[in-house]
Amino acid sequence: MLEAAMYTTIKTLWELGHNKSEIARTTGRDWKTVDKVINDIKKGIYTPHMKERESILDPYKERILSLLEKDLSAVRIHEELMAAGFTGSYSAIKQHVGELKKREDIFVRIHTLPGEEAQVDFGYVGKTKDNEGKLRKTWVFNMRLSYSRFDYYEKVYNQKVETFILCHIHAFEFFGGIPQIVKIDNLKAAILEANFYEPVYQRMYKDFADYYGFKPLPCRIYHPNDKGKVESGIQYVKGNFFKGRTFRDGRDCDKKLSEWTDKANRRIHGATRKVPLEVFESEEKSKLLP
Repeated sequence: MLEAAMYTTIKTLWELGHNKSEIARTTGRDWKTVDKVINDIKKGIYTPHMKERESILDPYKERILSLLEKDLSAVRIHEELMAAGFTGSYSAIKQHVGELKKREDIFVRIHTLPGEEAQVDFGYVGKTKDNEGKLRKTWVFNMRLSYSRFDYYEKVYNQKVETFILCHIHAFEFFGGIPQIVKIDNLKAAILEANFYEPVYQRMYKDFADYYGFKPLPCRIYHPNDKGKVESGIQYVKGNFFKGRTFRDGRDCDKKLSEWTDKANRRIHGATRKVPLEVFESEEKSKLLP
């Protein structure tokens, strides 16, 4: 299965003039996969058409990472998850933990300071009705403050740079301030060439970041743990808000998403075991840039 972020990266590199072999080497994907993606691009298919496989572990993956950081064994992790309502087997936990331990960077996840960092991404949620009742491809934008896990969500109909920037502005207004760093996925809206050390930014997005005073930082290609917090947020909203729900129109979706976000920010977070809103209000809000 090809992740949406990797699909976007391959598409961006191809449009920049890189050949298939170069893209395969850069992304770590095999040539046949790259060739298939590029053929889809030529046919006008701009999103992955394979559905994400759901796993019983999905709601617990952030919690598993947190417990691994405390050096708990797979047995202890299984016990902790069962106490939290997990109904899966120990073997599923053992296999997942084994896969995580193969990734050397899994244990160097950086814990950020209050106000230091936010992470952003889009997640495709299928088609929903707009205000005219027309079904349109829909994405959810998520900006998550890394320290408190306080979330902002917004429903959008494209991933254009103008939309990306507008979502940032709405998120900053929602937070009442601006983080020092915004860690972004390798989205075409913000990153023209996915390179961790010398990223080439969309001029409009770079000017926007300079004006608001934050530093945009891209995630490294094929290092999903660089942006684990927001991916968890995208997973959470897709599985707990959009899945199984229908909306009369765009306004109905916006209203319900706002109400749901308020409740989500008041829950006990699975990894931190704290309430994001409380941590945000008491420790992080005052540290944001004005």
